[in-house]
Amino acid sequence: MFLNLPDLSPHVFSQDDSPTYWYEGVCPETGHLLRLPRTALAEAIAQHLMDELAQDEQFSQEGKMYGILLVATPAGELGVLKAFSGLLAGKEQVEGWVPPIPGRDRIALEENLTLTALNTIRDEILTLQQLPERKELAEQSQKFEQQLQQLLQNHRQSKEQRRLQRESLASHNSEDTVAIILQELEEQSRREGIERRNLKRQRDAVLHPLRRIVAAADQRILELKQQRKTLSRQLQWQMHKSYCLTNFAGTSLPLQQVIPAGIMPTGTGDCCAPKLLHYAATHQLKPLAMAEFWWGSPSPNGTRLPGVFYGACQERCQPLMGFLLSGLSDLHGASLSAISFSKANSASAPAAPIELSILYEDAFLLAVNKPAGLLSVPGRGSDRQDSILARLQWELGWLSLFPVHRLDQDTSGVLLLAKNRDAYCHLSRQFQQQQVNKVYEAILVGTLAVAAGMIDLPLWGDPSDRPYQKVDWQRGRPSQTKFQVLNRKDNLTRVAFYPLTGRTHQLRVHAAAPQGLGMPILGDRLYAPTTSPAQRLHLHAKALAFLHPQSGQPMLLEAPLPF
Repeated sequence: MFLNLPDLSPHVFSQDDSPTYWYEGVCPETGHLLRLPRTALAEAIAQHLMDELAQDEQFSQEGKMYGILLVATPAGELGVLKAFSGLLAGKEQVEGWVPPIPGRDRIALEENLTLTALNTIRDEILTLQQLPERKELAEQSQKFEQQLQQLLQNHRQSKEQRRLQRESLASHNSEDTVAIILQELEEQSRREGIERRNLKRQRDAVLHPLRRIVAAADQRILELKQQRKTLSRQLQWQMHKSYCLTNFAGTSLPLQQVIPAGIMPTGTGDCCAPKLLHYAATHQLKPLAMAEFWWGSPSPNGTRLPGVFYGACQERCQPLMGFLLSGLSDLHGASLSAISFSKANSASAPAAPIELSILYEDAFLLAVNKPAGLLSVPGRGSDRQDSILARLQWELGWLSLFPVHRLDQDTSGVLLLAKNRDAYCHLSRQFQQQQVNKVYEAILVGTLAVAAGMIDLPLWGDPSDRPYQKVDWQRGRPSQTKFQVLNRKDNLTRVAFYPLTGRTHQLRVHAAAPQGLGMPILGDRLYAPTTSPAQRLHLHAKALAFLHPQSGQPMLLEAPLPF
């Protein structure tokens, strides 16, 4: 399968074809950083494909990634491959599109059996989630709660009336009369207590059986979800063992050997980039540029929008890039090619001389004190390639580096990178399982009255207003931060932040939002552009505590405060 170049207008070929993004990876054989660009021409070809997709409504119903690869034949002719991620209209192979990576047919029977079992589990979970007892429990709980609240209100009024009666007794009645009335009031109080207890017993008699049924159903759902997870992982393991990738050096390996460490996410190998590069490598086609975009309804979490270009996904595609791009040194003479093959030409020189301070280094780890204003890793677009990672690769020659976490561009402090994939997987698990302790310091605009506390807010990023994050109780993801005031001076408050989660801009939103501290971080141009003028964001990642991935020994890395 080879597609002819689309009929594009002449101005497309005459425009600036400088890269707008790099697909890159470290060659496992040579250690060289290999790069394949997304260019203006590739984007124009992708736009042509978008126009075709827009003419058929079925493509707009299901959101997914699509991609094109501009290639050259051995004869020097240009052509285009196109691919979709996962399935298209329920099919994994569609005429005119690059086929899936081979190997899945070898486990077709096991896959069908597993999918049948997964469907059975799905149906049982759905049945358990829709138990009529759930609705009855909710309705009865609400009914009894209303009855109890009404009864409590009535009894509070009765209690107040009894108090007033007691206060007026002594001045208008004899001692004997007072004693009789007090006894009657006490009896009334006891009767009301009995009435409340009877209502609660009646409530418990109705609700407890329903709760037992619902609790048993919930426990069964947990068991089914664990079974589903186990079956899915087994299927993925079989698929990853059967999938066979080929690179431009002619090397073919099962997916499991390409990524030997850790558990691969579901869908690894089903994305556009691996499909396109594998097909090109097995058909003697030279890749010149690639572009991937989202089409159809936005992704459920709102991070993918139709018509927008995206780079290689960090979880599934990026770990494959080094292997897939291996062997591209044969492409030096290809027209339109902007591919790099060694450290000497693998990245643009840094835009501005910012000294990097190494906090710690051994055979497995590297920690730097990231300065404010510099990205942790390259971003989207040719103007956002300068970063800590790019500088380390360019200036110091550390090509095989894996950033374990990120710091915002405007945040300074401890940034941790792994020197091999095993260390990266080990450290990533610590971050995911919240086993890493992080300490930040910040200066807030205002005088914070409370000395310490916890902020617990759901944060959501509006795809149409990136990178801005906000509190959203319906769509937001949980985020928690502990804080402690260190000192107060001149209408400024220095605080220590201890984030328990790692959402985008979490500390900045927790500080600035009215539902949080209601005081922006000094110098925050995004969340308080007019109230906190300063040369930089006064937020610093002061310390990071974790277990060493090789020795298991506790590690504490600290970066000195710059403000």
